[in-house]
Amino acid sequence: MRSEAYLADTGLAPSVTGTETSVGARVVCRPTASAEERAQHFAIRHEVFVEEQAIFTGSDRDSYDDGESVVRLLGFCDGVVAGSVRLFDLDPVAGLWQGDRLAVLPAYRLRGVGAPLVRCAVAAAAVHGGRLMQAHIQLNNVSFFERLGWTRAGATELYAGLVHQPMNIAPPTAAEGAAVLARFAAGVSVRGL
Repeated sequence: MRSEAYLADTGLAPSVTGTETSVGARVVCRPTASAEERAQHFAIRHEVFVEEQAIFTGSDRDSYDDGESVVRLLGFCDGVVAGSVRLFDLDPVAGLWQGDRLAVLPAYRLRGVGAPLVRCAVAAAAVHGGRLMQAHIQLNNVSFFERLGWTRAGATELYAGLVHQPMNIAPPTAAEGAAVLARFAAGVSVRGL
């Protein structure tokens, strides 16, 4: 999903630029901007992946969290921190980026926070030179990612001890990615599911 189709899905196509057609929660997605927001990013991941889903014991942090290319995004719903995702460069020469640790707090899962976080991550990869983004998706979330333009990339595999579907997406151009990031940083109105 590139160019016009990607921009249309993010509310940035020329025919709808600046127009909000849905009414609902106000969602803002942007990179963490302080030590406090970084702590909130990690706290959301801990709540979802350690406490709720018990995928990890003690902590879900790994060596990628300390990498130079890691980008941590937060999603806010009506001003409240509601979700997070991280992405990082796997191969700078090939422009391959990994998105993972997408976590939305239970109270916000039906408020429309997840899709903006995913779209913001793809846009951030584009801004940083990404030409392909990959992720390992829990099976119950595959159709959600497909609706966002991601495609299956091979057979299922074990990732973090659970069966996941490898998926990927070609990010938009860097300029389009920057426009998407600006749009989500300013906030969008979304309908819950």
